[in-house]
Amino acid sequence: MTSNAALHSLSATAPLAGIKVIEIGQNIAGPYASEILSTLGAEVLKIERPGTGDDARGWGPPFWRGTATTFQAMNHGKKSLALDLKDPEHVAVLEGLVREADVLVQNMRPGALEALGLGAEAMRALNPRLVYCSLWAFGHKGPRSMAPGYEPMVQAFSGIFSINGPESAPPSRVGMQVLDLGTGLWAALGCLAALMRRQSTGEGCTVDASLFETALGWLQVMMAGYQATGRQPARHRSGNPNVVVFQALPTADGEVVVAAANDRLFAKLARVAGRPEWATDPRYASNALRVQHKAELLPELEAVFRGQPSQHWIDALEAAGIPCAPIQDFAQVLADPQTEALGILQTVPQEELRIVGLPISFDGERPALRHRAPAIGEHTHDYCPGLAP
Repeated sequence: MTSNAALHSLSATAPLAGIKVIEIGQNIAGPYASEILSTLGAEVLKIERPGTGDDARGWGPPFWRGTATTFQAMNHGKKSLALDLKDPEHVAVLEGLVREADVLVQNMRPGALEALGLGAEAMRALNPRLVYCSLWAFGHKGPRSMAPGYEPMVQAFSGIFSINGPESAPPSRVGMQVLDLGTGLWAALGCLAALMRRQSTGEGCTVDASLFETALGWLQVMMAGYQATGRQPARHRSGNPNVVVFQALPTADGEVVVAAANDRLFAKLARVAGRPEWATDPRYASNALRVQHKAELLPELEAVFRGQPSQHWIDALEAAGIPCAPIQDFAQVLADPQTEALGILQTVPQEELRIVGLPISFDGERPALRHRAPAIGEHTHDYCPGLAP
């Protein structure tokens, strides 16, 4: 018999147990949305093309046991059904699954599922309780709604390039999939909100998210500043156009990020730097003044910091209560005691591949990784026994 404590632990770390999700997705954004739901306890059936499956299976190197690590990271815990959505028999099987599902997540080429009779309107007619979630490149309406798009395209189109990178170099992209993963996160959040609303209304709804809208959401602070001033934000390699001192400073052997984000912290920084008079200097006494006189302050501060190694400054800054951090590479991050303490690195069952788990905990427990990523069509006959092998 399962103890009450064990049941509580299960419900705490798998709050979506009993929720059934169908994913018709590929690459990163859609699969990440359903990956979040899966790790929270939902049963996710991933619909893949027979033979080739999700394109991300081949997005390598690096590969792990023959499958790209990108796919491994985005699809563990799911079950794969190989269905040809141009085959009426396979479509009929999918429709049967939809009738029993709670959520459908899709990020196929815009218009592709509608052309096959599998769009939101048709699927919600089959199952009025269904939450149908679509992830787009540019959004579900507007002149670019039917345009396909990938991460770097939308970073460029949205303005992210324009504010990223050092001022002396060309605009550049954010180096990780900030829009794919961010859109997956918004989509999962939208599905959860729709499921909560369904509890009172009894009806599902259509959820839409897009890379472009995610980009605008991430840019909202800078967009507000632009709306107020009409000025394009200046690019900074590590700094912030509105806060000084709030950036990487060069040391004798590297760099340290210093976040003296208010006047009190700046006064402490001035003392650590051996320049206590800066705290009352009419050029530097407030953040607004420091922003105005940044070109004067930073060279002076950098000259001081270059005189000692990074660890010297980290020790001194931390002792003074000034937020700071070394600039670490992946090996250093993985070896850091803070990473280890959080237990966020988890091993995919049966694969021995260590990946980052869900960045959330319930009652102090992080949801566990339940299964490895599936082979193409591995579970087809478990859920579609009537299909010919």
